[in-house]
Amino acid sequence: IGLDLGLPLPATRLEIAVSPADDAEVRRVSLTNHSDRPREIELTSYVELGLGSIAEDVANPAFGKLFVETEWIAESTALLARRRQRSPHDPAMVGFHALAIQGPVQAQVEWETDRMRFLGRGRGPGDPKALDGRALSGTTGAVLDPIFSLRTRLRLAPGGFARVSFTTGVAADEAAARECAQKYHDHGVAARAFALA
Repeated sequence: IGLDLGLPLPATRLEIAVSPADDAEVRRVSLTNHSDRPREIELTSYVELGLGSIAEDVANPAFGKLFVETEWIAESTALLARRRQRSPHDPAMVGFHALAIQGPVQAQVEWETDRMRFLGRGRGPGDPKALDGRALSGTTGAVLDPIFSLRTRLRLAPGGFARVSFTTGVAADEAAARECAQKYHDHGVAARAFALA
């Protein structure tokens, strides 16, 4: 979360639930502006991908990532990642990362799927280049080290409230992953996942 300094921090609450209906995890951030001035808040997600078996990932994590392709789906405000099959016996698995907003959106959504562009040279997840005030690059396709990252900006009036949900999941094929991404783009569906969980 990026904040302008010099004002009291807004109240922030993070909730996490696993959807009982889909192979998906919903992370919901609720923000309340308790100050007497408007606040502009930037939220950025970061997910490292592993679309293979644990054994493959442990044996050679870099090699497995070479087969992952990413895609931006504007109508769902989501990223998709599919792993190219190396053999007919490889399981088809497609990951998705969707954004849902309950509240006023002030800027376009940015995205990144290249870990090196997000982190920067010699930097890690605790101090990424992407949080130095730079826009995310919008890179997709066959990147060397794929990630999911979405960013949005909210403007909260005094006493204002907003809720943002980031849903990450997997599906057995691309059609199902696109359907889930569209489904979790609706903040009501994300809220329902918490109610059912």
